[in-house]
Amino acid sequence: MIRRFAIALMATPLLVTLQAETAAAAPPSNDTFTGATPVTLGFSEELDTSEATTDTDDAQLNASCGAPATDASVWYSFTTAVDTEVVVDVSTSSYSAGVLVGIGTQGNLETVECGPGTIVFFAAPGITYYVLAIDDQLDGAGNGGTLRISFNETPPPPTVDITVDPVGAFDARTGFATITGTYVCTNGDFIDVFGDAQQAAGRFTVVASFEFFAVDTCDGTTRSWSAVVIPENGRFAGGKAMTVTVAFSCGPFQCADDFETQTVQLRGDRP
Repeated sequence: MIRRFAIALMATPLLVTLQAETAAAAPPSNDTFTGATPVTLGFSEELDTSEATTDTDDAQLNASCGAPATDASVWYSFTTAVDTEVVVDVSTSSYSAGVLVGIGTQGNLETVECGPGTIVFFAAPGITYYVLAIDDQLDGAGNGGTLRISFNETPPPPTVDITVDPVGAFDARTGFATITGTYVCTNGDFIDVFGDAQQAAGRFTVVASFEFFAVDTCDGTTRSWSAVVIPENGRFAGGKAMTVTVAFSCGPFQCADDFETQTVQLRGDRP
């Protein structure tokens, strides 16, 4: 008994220090629904959520989302005067963060979007959208840390336009063909051009597929593309070959495509 008491006395200064530090720390002002931080497009902040809590309002909103956890949660509110697509990004936070968006009233929120990292939701004029940023524990730990959150409008959608040159080349030694063309794309992270080619050879048809891929070129500049077309059967020769080409360009949230059909005259020049 004396030993235990002595140990307790020795630990008392440490306990006092820890209690003082705990008392000094406090949850963020937007820890609960009623303290939601009003935001507009362009808003961003870093926020220490290590003392943020979770409550029944979080659970009610999450009931129709199904996030693994709603730890270290903080609230924001967003209202717009015009139709707006909003990107909420918490992907660079120091922990595995997610976002839930709801409309309605406290305790009766309807989830309109939710997910980890980055989400996009459509905001109609005059409606208040309540945004809950959480520690979803997908990294195997809580409670929060440094939340990095931003609200921005979605970027313009990608555009893409593809052409296929009417004249191509074939290598008489290998039977391979080369098809070329141009493309122009905007607002995309990459362009992916792929298609099929076929050439009649009497009663037989030579078939092949091809692809061209490039990143960081969707800046509105017209560029050239080329692809080596390797037959799956037989060999290409001089003459006409039908190609069917599709181009895709994708940005962070949307994709665009273009479709082109061209009869290519193959000439016996090595690529």
